[in-house]
Amino acid sequence: MRNGMWKVDSIFEEHLEWNAFSIVSSFFVCHSTDTKLEMLNTGKLAGRTIFITGASRGIGKAIALKAARDGANVVIAAKTAEPHPKLPGTIYSAAKEIEAAGGKCLPCIVDVRDESQIQAAVEAAVKAFGGIDILVNNASAISLTGTLETPMKKYDLMHHVNTRGTYLTSKLCLPYLKVGKNPHILNLSPPLNMNPVWFQNHVAYTMAKYGMSMCVLGMAEEFRSDGVAVNALWPKTGITTAAMDMLGKLMGGEDTVNQLRFPEIMADAAYVILTRDSRNFTRNFCVDEDILREVGVTDFDVYAVKPGTPLMPDFFLDEFLEDFSKKSMPKKSAAAAAADVPAAGQVDQVFKTIMAAANEEIIKKTNAVFAFQVKGAEEGQWYLDLKNGSGSCGKGESPSPPDATLIMDSQDFIKMFQGKLKATAAFMTGKLKIKGDMGKAMKLEKLMGAMQSKL
Repeated sequence: MRNGMWKVDSIFEEHLEWNAFSIVSSFFVCHSTDTKLEMLNTGKLAGRTIFITGASRGIGKAIALKAARDGANVVIAAKTAEPHPKLPGTIYSAAKEIEAAGGKCLPCIVDVRDESQIQAAVEAAVKAFGGIDILVNNASAISLTGTLETPMKKYDLMHHVNTRGTYLTSKLCLPYLKVGKNPHILNLSPPLNMNPVWFQNHVAYTMAKYGMSMCVLGMAEEFRSDGVAVNALWPKTGITTAAMDMLGKLMGGEDTVNQLRFPEIMADAAYVILTRDSRNFTRNFCVDEDILREVGVTDFDVYAVKPGTPLMPDFFLDEFLEDFSKKSMPKKSAAAAAADVPAAGQVDQVFKTIMAAANEEIIKKTNAVFAFQVKGAEEGQWYLDLKNGSGSCGKGESPSPPDATLIMDSQDFIKMFQGKLKATAAFMTGKLKIKGDMGKAMKLEKLMGAMQSKL
């Protein structure tokens, strides 16, 4: 899903999108998609002006480069003016790439929470290029945390960047879009899916992201008579981004990276939308793969980090829940279902196996204390200390404050450590709830991989 699994504070403050499990990186150069990009470029955006928020890296930059290949004028409205210590790219380095690709570029330092900065960038765009034809609301912030674990500072940031930032940037661009050529607003936001599973673990984030989608619903009708199209685009799978390369390799390793697609799939899908007739294509909630299939694309391996690897789905799409249900919970006979019930002491055995597999390197890399609240057949509380000394585990409360608490049914707990249930899938479907530091919690995926042959 533009988007590592759980954002750390320093990255969160950069307003980088983490599309559900968008965990990896635009460090990858997508040479394999070059032919595809050339096939889909038609020249229809030549001379058009496209204003993109958060385009210094990731999906926003991929969309900018796609437009540049047509000879478009691109306005980068993003915060990153100085190099980040861990993440590549600034508005100025992105501008050089855009111009090298064939476009013209105006880089603007913009925090989408600041109305004066947006207004200044809009005015600069109009002065430089004579108007604005397309707006892509890409800037976003995320924290996949529950109500009690979400500080109001993060709640406010998500709502100010996602919902308010999208609304405000649209408001300030609309006077120019109304007189633009085939004008479009494209919000990188999901379909409005009211299934409670997409709210229960991160209601604050869902509210903020759905705010962007509600802008689509309202503004599409409000400006239909003006010929301004307003649509949304969302990835079907996790998407590689620079911020998530760091987090993904830290938490899930190469296996996680390999389950994602490059941001070029979103750029190609955006291109299809933005070159359609704005008067006849509006108020649509598009999914990248679906929109590309409509124009005849059938080979999606060219977008995959590792073709042939099962892909990690993104949030907010029930199609994933249905697929997960079929794969994880096939219909079984009563005898088979009974055989799945964990034998007494199986949870204890998991922890013994963990400690047998733990070594100095694992403890050093994990550097975390975990608490487990297990429900169901083997209900109880356990702890796992992979931070202090040579590590320890046991039943009951942890002697040291836990960095993260994982809550799940004993049957799912055992499946997860056997490799039969992915932690990411368990979290997305509500089978796993996490309190505390989610980044550290997901480091357990590496440990699970090391244990699968021993359980």
